Amino acid sequence: MQRVIDLNHPDYTKKATVYLNPEKPVRAAVLYFHGGGLLYGEREDLPEAHIEAFTGAGLAVIAFDYPLAPAADLDTILSDVRASAKCYIAHPEIFGLDSLPYFLWGRSAGAYLALMTAASEDLPTPPAGILSYYGYGFLTDRWDTAPSPYYAGLPQVSKDAFDAVPQTVHADGPMATHYSLYVYARQTGAWRRLIYKGRDKFFYLNDSLRTVDRLPAPLFAAHTIADPDVPFAEFTALCNKFQPERFVATGNVHDFDRETDTPAAKDVLKKSVAFIDSCLNA
Repeated sequence: MQRVIDLNHPDYTKKATVYLNPEKPVRAAVLYFHGGGLLYGEREDLPEAHIEAFTGAGLAVIAFDYPLAPAADLDTILSDVRASAKCYIAHPEIFGLDSLPYFLWGRSAGAYLALMTAASEDLPTPPAGILSYYGYGFLTDRWDTAPSPYYAGLPQVSKDAFDAVPQTVHADGPMATHYSLYVYARQTGAWRRLIYKGRDKFFYLNDSLRTVDRLPAPLFAAHTIADPDVPFAEFTALCNKFQPERFVATGNVHDFDRETDTPAAKDVLKKSVAFIDSCLNA
Protein backbone atom coordinates (compact mmCIF):
# COMPACT_ATOMS: atom_id res chain seq x y z
CA MET A 1 0.00 0.00 0.00
CA GLN A 2 1.28 3.46 -0.92
CA ARG A 3 0.04 6.80 0.38
CA VAL A 4 1.30 10.32 -0.36
CA ILE A 5 1.20 12.90 2.44
CA ASP A 6 1.34 16.67 1.84
CA LEU A 7 3.51 18.15 4.59
CA ASN A 8 2.50 21.78 3.90
CA HIS A 9 5.94 23.36 3.90
CA PRO A 10 5.84 27.17 3.64
CA ASP A 11 8.73 27.49 1.19
CA TYR A 12 8.32 24.63 -1.27
CA THR A 13 6.04 21.72 -2.10
CA LYS A 14 7.06 19.02 0.37
CA LYS A 15 5.57 15.56 0.43
CA ALA A 16 6.25 12.14 1.90
CA THR A 17 5.31 8.75 0.53
CA VAL A 18 4.36 6.04 3.02
CA TYR A 19 4.77 2.40 2.02
CA LEU A 20 3.43 -0.47 4.11
CA ASN A 21 2.05 -3.96 3.78
CA PRO A 22 -1.52 -3.95 5.15
CA GLU A 23 -1.24 -7.66 5.90
CA LYS A 24 1.70 -7.15 8.27
CA PRO A 25 1.54 -5.51 11.70
CA VAL A 26 3.88 -2.51 11.59
CA ARG A 27 6.79 -2.90 14.03
CA ALA A 28 8.83 0.19 13.19
CA ALA A 29 9.12 3.07 10.74
CA VAL A 30 12.04 3.56 8.37
CA LEU A 31 12.55 7.20 7.39
CA TYR A 32 14.14 7.22 3.94
CA PHE A 33 16.12 9.95 2.14
CA HIS A 34 17.11 9.60 -1.50
CA GLY A 35 20.50 10.14 -3.09
CA GLY A 36 21.65 12.46 -5.86
CA GLY A 37 24.53 14.48 -4.48
CA LEU A 38 22.01 16.95 -3.01
CA LEU A 39 21.59 18.29 -6.56
CA TYR A 40 19.15 15.78 -8.05
CA GLY A 41 16.92 12.86 -7.09
CA GLU A 42 13.36 12.15 -6.04
CA ARG A 43 11.82 10.59 -2.95
CA GLU A 44 10.07 7.82 -4.90
CA ASP A 45 13.28 6.31 -6.26
CA LEU A 46 13.18 3.08 -4.25
CA PRO A 47 13.03 -0.10 -6.35
CA GLU A 48 10.01 -2.30 -5.76
CA ALA A 49 12.26 -5.03 -4.34
CA HIS A 50 13.40 -2.71 -1.55
CA ILE A 51 9.86 -1.69 -0.70
CA GLU A 52 8.69 -5.30 -0.62
CA ALA A 53 11.63 -6.44 1.52
CA PHE A 54 11.05 -3.80 4.17
CA THR A 55 7.26 -3.70 4.22
CA GLY A 56 7.10 -7.50 4.06
CA ALA A 57 9.10 -7.52 7.28
CA GLY A 58 6.50 -5.39 9.07
CA LEU A 59 8.21 -2.05 8.49
CA ALA A 60 6.62 1.16 7.27
CA VAL A 61 8.89 3.09 4.91
CA ILE A 62 8.39 6.85 4.82
CA ALA A 63 10.24 8.51 1.93
CA PHE A 64 10.64 12.26 2.41
CA ASP A 65 11.23 15.17 0.06
CA TYR A 66 13.99 17.60 0.90
CA PRO A 67 15.08 20.80 -0.90
CA LEU A 68 17.88 20.55 -3.44
CA ALA A 69 21.03 22.61 -3.92
CA PRO A 70 22.05 25.05 -5.17
CA ALA A 71 18.67 26.74 -4.69
CA ALA A 72 18.83 25.53 -1.06
CA ASP A 73 22.11 25.64 0.85
CA LEU A 74 23.41 22.75 2.92
CA ASP A 75 22.27 24.15 6.26
CA THR A 76 18.74 24.51 4.89
CA ILE A 77 18.78 20.94 3.57
CA LEU A 78 20.05 19.48 6.85
CA SER A 79 17.54 21.50 8.87
CA ASP A 80 14.74 20.26 6.62
CA VAL A 81 15.73 16.62 7.07
CA ARG A 82 15.91 17.02 10.84
CA ALA A 83 12.44 18.58 10.71
CA SER A 84 11.16 15.53 8.80
CA ALA A 85 12.42 13.19 11.51
CA LYS A 86 10.97 15.41 14.22
CA CYS A 87 7.63 15.45 12.41
CA TYR A 88 7.45 11.66 12.51
CA ILE A 89 8.54 11.53 16.16
CA ALA A 90 6.00 14.11 17.30
CA HIS A 91 3.12 13.25 14.97
CA PRO A 92 3.23 9.68 13.67
CA GLU A 93 -0.52 9.88 13.13
CA ILE A 94 0.11 12.17 10.15
CA PHE A 95 1.58 9.12 8.44
CA GLY A 96 -1.16 6.78 9.62
CA LEU A 97 1.07 5.19 12.24
CA ASP A 98 1.27 4.77 15.98
CA SER A 99 4.31 5.90 17.93
CA LEU A 100 6.91 3.28 16.99
CA PRO A 101 10.68 2.89 16.99
CA TYR A 102 12.19 4.45 13.89
CA PHE A 103 15.28 4.03 11.72
CA LEU A 104 17.07 6.53 9.49
CA TRP A 105 17.95 5.18 6.05
CA GLY A 106 19.56 6.84 3.10
CA ARG A 107 21.34 6.01 -0.10
CA SER A 108 24.42 8.03 -1.11
CA ALA A 109 23.68 11.70 -0.30
CA GLY A 110 20.58 10.51 1.55
CA ALA A 111 22.81 8.39 3.76
CA TYR A 112 24.94 11.46 4.49
CA LEU A 113 21.75 13.28 5.52
CA ALA A 114 20.64 10.37 7.69
CA LEU A 115 24.04 10.18 9.39
CA MET A 116 24.21 13.91 10.02
CA THR A 117 20.64 13.95 11.34
CA ALA A 118 21.40 11.13 13.75
CA ALA A 119 24.60 12.85 14.89
CA SER A 120 22.95 16.25 15.37
CA GLU A 121 21.69 15.56 18.91
CA ASP A 122 18.68 17.62 17.84
CA LEU A 123 16.10 14.82 17.87
CA PRO A 124 13.80 14.37 20.88
CA THR A 125 14.04 10.58 20.52
CA PRO A 126 17.09 8.93 18.94
CA PRO A 127 16.65 6.41 16.13
CA ALA A 128 16.80 2.69 16.87
CA GLY A 129 19.35 2.34 14.08
CA ILE A 130 20.86 3.95 10.99
CA LEU A 131 21.30 2.41 7.54
CA SER A 132 23.85 3.92 5.16
CA TYR A 133 23.98 2.63 1.60
CA TYR A 134 27.20 3.98 0.00
CA GLY A 135 27.04 7.02 2.24
CA TYR A 136 29.73 9.37 3.48
CA GLY A 137 30.60 11.91 6.13
CA PHE A 138 33.27 13.96 4.31
CA LEU A 139 35.86 12.21 6.45
CA THR A 140 38.60 12.03 3.81
CA ASP A 141 40.18 14.83 1.83
CA ARG A 142 39.80 16.12 -1.73
CA TRP A 143 37.46 13.56 -3.26
CA ASP A 144 34.60 16.05 -3.03
CA THR A 145 36.57 19.11 -4.19
CA ALA A 146 38.81 17.71 -6.95
CA PRO A 147 37.58 16.73 -10.43
CA SER A 148 36.38 13.12 -10.44
CA PRO A 149 38.18 10.81 -12.89
CA TYR A 150 35.00 8.79 -13.32
CA TYR A 151 32.82 11.77 -14.21
CA ALA A 152 35.57 13.26 -16.37
CA GLY A 153 35.07 10.23 -18.60
CA LEU A 154 31.45 11.19 -19.29
CA PRO A 155 30.44 13.76 -21.94
CA GLN A 156 31.34 17.23 -20.77
CA VAL A 157 28.52 19.25 -19.21
CA SER A 158 28.32 23.03 -19.44
CA LYS A 159 27.38 25.28 -16.55
CA ASP A 160 24.43 26.27 -18.72
CA ALA A 161 22.71 23.10 -17.41
CA PHE A 162 21.76 25.08 -14.32
CA ASP A 163 19.67 27.45 -16.44
CA ALA A 164 17.31 24.57 -17.29
CA VAL A 165 16.22 23.87 -13.70
CA PRO A 166 14.09 25.97 -11.33
CA GLN A 167 15.99 28.72 -9.55
CA THR A 168 13.57 28.71 -6.62
CA VAL A 169 13.69 26.14 -3.81
CA HIS A 170 12.30 22.79 -4.95
CA ALA A 171 12.51 19.09 -4.12
CA ASP A 172 11.86 17.28 -7.40
CA GLY A 173 15.11 16.67 -9.27
CA PRO A 174 14.46 14.18 -12.08
CA MET A 175 17.43 12.54 -13.77
CA ALA A 176 16.37 13.99 -17.13
CA THR A 177 16.75 17.59 -15.99
CA HIS A 178 18.98 17.54 -12.90
CA TYR A 179 21.54 14.73 -13.22
CA SER A 180 23.69 16.88 -15.49
CA LEU A 181 24.15 19.32 -12.58
CA TYR A 182 25.86 16.65 -10.53
CA VAL A 183 27.97 15.54 -13.49
CA TYR A 184 29.11 19.14 -13.99
CA ALA A 185 29.84 19.48 -10.27
CA ARG A 186 32.04 16.37 -10.20
CA GLN A 187 33.73 17.02 -13.56
CA THR A 188 34.84 20.49 -12.46
CA GLY A 189 35.42 19.89 -8.75
CA ALA A 190 32.73 22.49 -7.99
CA TRP A 191 30.50 20.17 -5.97
CA ARG A 192 31.39 21.58 -2.53
CA ARG A 193 30.91 25.16 -3.75
CA LEU A 194 27.47 24.33 -5.12
CA ILE A 195 26.14 22.87 -1.88
CA TYR A 196 28.03 24.97 0.69
CA LYS A 197 28.96 28.66 0.67
CA GLY A 198 30.99 29.03 3.87
CA ARG A 199 34.57 28.46 4.93
CA ASP A 200 36.07 24.98 4.92
CA LYS A 201 36.79 25.22 8.65
CA PHE A 202 33.10 25.51 9.46
CA PHE A 203 32.10 22.90 6.89
CA TYR A 204 34.26 20.29 8.58
CA LEU A 205 33.18 21.47 12.02
CA ASN A 206 29.42 21.62 11.43
CA ASP A 207 28.55 19.71 8.26
CA SER A 208 30.81 16.67 8.32
CA LEU A 209 31.26 13.76 10.69
CA ARG A 210 34.86 14.68 11.48
CA THR A 211 34.10 16.08 14.92
CA VAL A 212 31.47 13.45 15.79
CA ASP A 213 32.80 10.90 18.29
CA ARG A 214 29.81 8.59 18.38
CA LEU A 215 26.42 7.97 16.86
CA PRO A 216 23.31 7.53 19.04
CA ALA A 217 22.35 4.19 17.49
CA PRO A 218 23.86 1.14 15.77
CA LEU A 219 24.91 1.63 12.15
CA PHE A 220 24.65 -0.63 9.11
CA ALA A 221 26.95 0.56 6.31
CA ALA A 222 27.11 -0.86 2.78
CA HIS A 223 29.55 0.05 0.01
CA THR A 224 31.09 -1.24 -3.20
CA ILE A 225 34.81 -1.96 -3.01
CA ALA A 226 35.55 -0.15 -6.30
CA ASP A 227 32.90 2.58 -6.01
CA PRO A 228 33.70 5.16 -8.72
CA ASP A 229 31.68 7.93 -7.05
CA VAL A 230 32.30 7.77 -3.29
CA PRO A 231 35.78 6.37 -2.62
CA PHE A 232 36.11 3.17 -0.62
CA ALA A 233 38.51 5.12 1.61
CA GLU A 234 35.52 7.22 2.73
CA PHE A 235 33.69 4.03 3.71
CA THR A 236 36.79 2.77 5.52
CA ALA A 237 37.05 6.00 7.48
CA LEU A 238 33.36 5.77 8.39
CA CYS A 239 33.84 2.20 9.58
CA ASN A 240 36.97 2.99 11.56
CA LYS A 241 35.17 5.82 13.33
CA PHE A 242 31.84 4.19 14.15
CA GLN A 243 32.37 0.41 13.87
CA PRO A 244 29.18 -0.38 11.96
CA GLU A 245 27.91 -3.68 10.75
CA ARG A 246 29.56 -3.76 7.32
CA PHE A 247 28.37 -4.96 3.95
CA VAL A 248 30.92 -4.84 1.13
CA ALA A 249 29.89 -5.57 -2.45
CA THR A 250 32.30 -6.45 -5.22
CA GLY A 251 32.31 -4.55 -8.49
CA ASN A 252 32.53 -0.92 -9.54
CA VAL A 253 28.94 0.32 -9.44
CA HIS A 254 28.13 3.07 -6.95
CA ASP A 255 24.46 2.22 -6.39
CA PHE A 256 25.04 -1.53 -6.59
CA ASP A 257 21.52 -2.31 -5.36
CA ARG A 258 19.88 -0.58 -8.32
CA GLU A 259 19.85 -3.84 -10.29
CA THR A 260 17.75 -5.77 -7.82
CA ASP A 261 18.21 -9.25 -9.30
CA THR A 262 21.93 -9.40 -8.45
CA PRO A 263 23.18 -11.46 -5.48
CA ALA A 264 24.59 -8.33 -3.83
CA ALA A 265 21.30 -6.44 -4.04
CA LYS A 266 19.34 -9.36 -2.65
CA ASP A 267 21.87 -9.92 0.12
CA VAL A 268 22.04 -6.29 1.25
CA LEU A 269 18.27 -6.19 1.63
CA LYS A 270 18.24 -9.43 3.58
CA LYS A 271 21.01 -8.23 5.88
CA SER A 272 19.41 -4.80 6.29
CA VAL A 273 16.21 -6.39 7.57
CA ALA A 274 18.25 -8.66 9.86
CA PHE A 275 20.06 -5.57 11.20
CA ILE A 276 16.74 -3.88 11.92
CA ASP A 277 15.50 -7.03 13.65
CA SER A 278 18.60 -7.12 15.84
CA CYS A 279 18.12 -3.46 16.84
CA LEU A 280 14.46 -4.01 17.70
CA ASN A 281 15.26 -7.13 19.72
CA ALA A 282 18.22 -5.65 21.59
